[in-house]
Amino acid sequence: MKKKDQDEFKVQLQQLRARIRGDVEHITSGALDSGHDSKSPTHMAELGTETFEQDFSLGVMERDQDQLEEIERALKRIEDGTYGLCQSCLNGGKSPAKAVIPKLRLKAVPFALECVECARKRERMMF
Repeated sequence: MKKKDQDEFKVQLQQLRARIRGDVEHITSGALDSGHDSKSPTHMAELGTETFEQDFSLGVMERDQDQLEEIERALKRIEDGTYGLCQSCLNGGKSPAKAVIPKLRLKAVPFALECVECARKRERMMF
C-alpha cells in the first residue's frame, strides 16, 4: 500500500477513534447517571425502562470499546507495515502481494483484518 493511502487511512482511523471516544464519554456521563437524580422511577414500568436503557447503553459502550481496540491495532499495523494485508490469507500461506485487502473494504471498515472472502468463510463456520 502506498504511503499516501496509509496516511489517509490513518487519519480516518484517528477520526473514528475520536468520535467513538466522544460517544463513550457522552453515554457514560448521561445515560448511566440517570438513576441518581431526584426523578427516580416510582413505577415498575419506569424502572423496567430505565433498566433497559442502562443495559442498552452498556451494550453500546462494550461494542465501542471493542471497536476502539480494533482501531488501535489497525493503527499499529500501519506503523509496522502490515496494514491492509489479510491476516487469514497470510496465515494460510499466501504471499503479502496476494493477501491484500481491497481499498473499498478498508474504506468501509478501516480496521478490517480480513478480506471479504476470508471474513465470509469465518462467518459461515460460526453458523
